[in-house]
Amino acid sequence: MDERDFEGTLVLEQLATIGRVEDFFDAIDSDDVERATSLMKKAGLDAATIAVVIRKMKDADGAH
Repeated sequence: MDERDFEGTLVLEQLATIGRVEDFFDAIDSDDVERATSLMKKAGLDAATIAVVIRKMKDADGAH
């Protein structure tokens, strides 16, 4: 997965399988990169996808 293809669907689908979508959005809203990363790892997302999400979080810099 590269950044051009990123839409969040895979991330949200994987988080939904472990019932943690709301927790993930809470982490995103509070700019808690560690918590968001931990949740994505628990959901079984690969390192490249996690890196894209973290980059997008940092690029948003409170503008989400």
